Amino acid sequence: MLSRIFILLLFIQFGAAGVQAQRLSDVNAIGWFGSFNTIHLSKHYSLWLEGHWRRDNVITDWQQLMIRTGIQRHFKNGLSTMAGYAYARTYPYGDYPAGPHPIPEHRIFEQFMWNDAIERVGLNHRVRLEQRFLGKINQTAPEYEVLDWTYANRVRYQLRATVPLNNKNLIDDTWYIAGFDEIFIGFGKNVNQNVFDQNRVGLVAGYQLTKKLRAEGGYFNQTVQQGGLVSGREVFQYNHGLLLSLYLGFFPFEG
Repeated sequence: MLSRIFILLLFIQFGAAGVQAQRLSDVNAIGWFGSFNTIHLSKHYSLWLEGHWRRDNVITDWQQLMIRTGIQRHFKNGLSTMAGYAYARTYPYGDYPAGPHPIPEHRIFEQFMWNDAIERVGLNHRVRLEQRFLGKINQTAPEYEVLDWTYANRVRYQLRATVPLNNKNLIDDTWYIAGFDEIFIGFGKNVNQNVFDQNRVGLVAGYQLTKKLRAEGGYFNQTVQQGGLVSGREVFQYNHGLLLSLYLGFFPFEG
């Protein structure tokens, strides 16, 4: 029995090594800077607006510009749903870019969030479904030109754990640490190479001044499988760097 297990482990090891040899690896230092804004319209509804400035070489070059907005419905016990629209513009970066021109993307999304806790550790779960329209760019032309749009589906799941440090709960004047992991899975007829699309892992420290303002920063790691092949080989990006986020809450109808 032990000999069979040993042979199986050797097979898995050499098989994984063979797959790695067929891949192209691209390592980049990135900086992600984001603003997350909630406008509370009532007890049950709010507007959501976020902007992301994602940079390559930490800050000097563009990686991606992202704007996302939606309307959120709040239920009891931390449950909420949201539907909205996002626009992304992904720039050429790294050793194996798709071409010399940036790629635009329009998204429609729906998401479901809920909270949980293990003693003083707060857990947040988020499931997001995205309908994506990716621009097909004429990468051989000197001028930027969108030839067509490709439709694709993607589902995302994020688990975030937050630990308050100087208070039992995340209230005003609270320092905290948080970690998260989010996996992206593509599906449908245009999924191409990347059924596994990407995975994001982060560890941050933050401070909540009030329910209207908190900020956090820390380390971020992003693993991306590109949709297209380069010389018949899959391309995996291993991006890591700085993550800075600002969260603002607006209560125009409070009181």
